[in-house]
Amino acid sequence: MTKRAGRIPLIAQEMFKTLHYYWNAARGYRFNPWRSPYIRWRFETFLGKEAANLTAGKFFHLAWKYRDNMERFVDWAAERRRYQHQHRRHA
Repeated sequence: MTKRAGRIPLIAQEMFKTLHYYWNAARGYRFNPWRSPYIRWRFETFLGKEAANLTAGKFFHLAWKYRDNMERFVDWAAERRRYQHQHRRHA
């Protein structure tokens, strides 16, 4: 794949979407998202016992291990956000 001038590479777009999601989801816990009740709930709902007693190390390990699943979820969340934004404008 060639890089075109003025275009943001796909990997950068995916990374931005993921960071954008976590920045919003971890409000109040942005520099330690493993302590966020919402993030903990998300991880525990998806991973079950594997996400119990979440620490910084465990958070980053699981985020990396399940990065493909997380990317699909973040893509879905971004799609929902765009849909809601478009429908709010037209309401």
